[in-house]
Amino acid sequence: MTDAAADGAGGRPAASPDPAASPLPGAVRGEEWARAVTELDRAGEVCLACHVRPDGDALGSMLAVAHALAGRGRGRVIASFGDRPFQVPAMLRFLPGLDLLSPADAFPERPALMMTFDVASVDRLGLLAASALRAGQLIVVDHHASNPGFGTINLIDPAAAATAVLAAELIDLLGVELTVPIAAGLYTGLVTDTGSFRFATTPQVHQLAARLIETGLDPDVFARELMDRAPFGYLRMLSAALGRAVLEPGQARGHGLVWTTVTRQDRAGGQLPYEAAESVIDVVRRTGEAEVAVVFKQADDGCWHVSARSKGQVDVARACMALGGGGHSRAAGFSTCGTVPEALTRLRALLAADPDGTGPVPARPGPVIAAAVRAARDGGR
Repeated sequence: MTDAAADGAGGRPAASPDPAASPLPGAVRGEEWARAVTELDRAGEVCLACHVRPDGDALGSMLAVAHALAGRGRGRVIASFGDRPFQVPAMLRFLPGLDLLSPADAFPERPALMMTFDVASVDRLGLLAASALRAGQLIVVDHHASNPGFGTINLIDPAAAATAVLAAELIDLLGVELTVPIAAGLYTGLVTDTGSFRFATTPQVHQLAARLIETGLDPDVFARELMDRAPFGYLRMLSAALGRAVLEPGQARGHGLVWTTVTRQDRAGGQLPYEAAESVIDVVRRTGEAEVAVVFKQADDGCWHVSARSKGQVDVARACMALGGGGHSRAAGFSTCGTVPEALTRLRALLAADPDGTGPVPARPGPVIAAAVRAARDGGR
């Protein structure tokens, strides 16, 4: 967010900053911001997409931009994510703007302009990956260090606390005033990706949060819906997961590893959806004797989606990227359809081999994704 954009109570300064003339803070070049604004200003239709099984940052950022674009009344806005069945996670159904969403089946196969949110790699788009590869222009809005830059326009800043920070910057540059519906999506992204402002926060993050609250939204509602609400069956699922937790003090180069599993049977007892397992990592990571926490969450198809967290001394993104995933140095993940023991063996070795736990590593899929994008645009698919 620019300093100028922080002025006022949810509004903007009289004149919008020129993103090309004065590069904005962060890793995104001013020219990229300018190109994004130009494409959005002249588009008759904009297709928005976030990653599968969307979290608060992904869906919140996308809905905020959808509200901003729709409010200008300059063209059609389509917003979706590539899951089937198409279901908004229960904890996010309080967000305004769900009526702006369309199922993946209604998403154009060859969008002229497509924009992705919180998507670190094309495969995270699920059913919408093919549309991204065929898009005339693809704007990527993301904060994952593992993102190879698969768009034609890349608004990627690994230093940003959430994709919502970048979405807010884009909305400001479009000259759209913050409203409660826009602020609701952005605030949801901030709350979820900073653990309710417990980590990855900066003065700028709190300044942005203040701007969003000044629009009139009630932060108590977001705390309750995002952090303090769960069905009773969640307690039994959590109990089962914590009961089988394993502490391995010698792992992760002697810094300690704690891990557990959440099986689909654990969820079935309380008729819980997969998303109910997402927050288990926030409890497991509290283990004082372990630097690294890992939770294996079994999906309905039997495959495992793995969440890894670090307190700062070990870069979990390195290990997860080597296993086909990605993320940040302190929060990353990967998926596997193999067994938990097999995945643990590989993960332990990677955590042990990490030399210093600092700095991003280029994502392996980068060249492949870039080549696929070029091929799709040159010759179609």
